[in-house]
Amino acid sequence: MMKLHTTNYINTFIEVAEDCPVAKAQIPPEKKEKTLAHLQHEKISKNPYQYSSDDIIFDCYAFKNDISENEKPEERERFFSKGQACLRSSPLAKRYGFGFHHNKEGKVALYPIESEEYQKLLNDPNIAKTKAMRSKRK
Repeated sequence: MMKLHTTNYINTFIEVAEDCPVAKAQIPPEKKEKTLAHLQHEKISKNPYQYSSDDIIFDCYAFKNDISENEKPEERERFFSKGQACLRSSPLAKRYGFGFHHNKEGKVALYPIESEEYQKLLNDPNIAKTKAMRSKRK
């Protein structure tokens, strides 16, 4: 059995990146080909606290790479046999102004930076905080 890596966080809030260009969250624009930001936004905003970070990252990868349902279990194992970028590198947190909250079960929901919920999560001493990765190096 391969060692599997994970991108999941537990009871953690991923804040928008320090260099995020927006003060109010924006829904990623729809393009002909669905972007990663659009896929992630759609999946999480329609299903808050339904999926783990691993589920979201792998499902977007599977969609982009046209992986069939019966190939998914094997592909998922292969995918996570290498370390993958977590949601801290998501364009939603770096560019579009959304924070990710991972609950105690590791399931994810999305919060716009201007929302009251975002501020509550930010100020909750019982939740770990980490910032999304910056787009530009200092």
